[in-house]
Amino acid sequence: MRIRTFFALRLHDSVVRQLADHADGLCEYDRKLEVDWVDSDQYHLTLCFLGDTALDQVELLEQLAKQQLKDELSFQVCLEKVNYYEISKKLSLIAALPSENTALRSLQKSVASMVKEAGIKSDLADFKPHITLGKLPNKNKLKHPKQWPELNLYSLADSVVLLQSKPGEHGSVYTPLFEIDLQDLA
Repeated sequence: MRIRTFFALRLHDSVVRQLADHADGLCEYDRKLEVDWVDSDQYHLTLCFLGDTALDQVELLEQLAKQQLKDELSFQVCLEKVNYYEISKKLSLIAALPSENTALRSLQKSVASMVKEAGIKSDLADFKPHITLGKLPNKNKLKHPKQWPELNLYSLADSVVLLQSKPGEHGSVYTPLFEIDLQDLA
């Protein structure tokens, strides 16, 4: 059996509420109702999309994550801005994007290393960590704002979670498969 998975960072409630307010404000640009807006309780910062994953690979990923992330320190992530982000030939996102962050980049590389070691092919060359606020087809009539919102929101990255993604009636449903706490910043 194969399941669709990805690694992510959870977000703190105050940041989720503020992101939801920004998404609500952007709805006015979706006049053709093309954007599939994500429910705020599903917000997370995607680090690495794995795609179809075998159950034995999930078990191996958990073992690898426990070993490789045991000494990783928690860190602050600054969510810098909201922007339009094309992720494939068919799909675009309205996403919150973090500012450049050495700790985030290092964590993403560690996760990519685990994914590779588990025998999963994942192309991170063009992948940007992001929080999906809405999904829409690449060929769309979205009226872009003259200036996308600046955020300047901070969230503590204190655990890494592997999530399963299943299509649901109102968008994707995410189920945590395992979570690894990062070492306390203090």
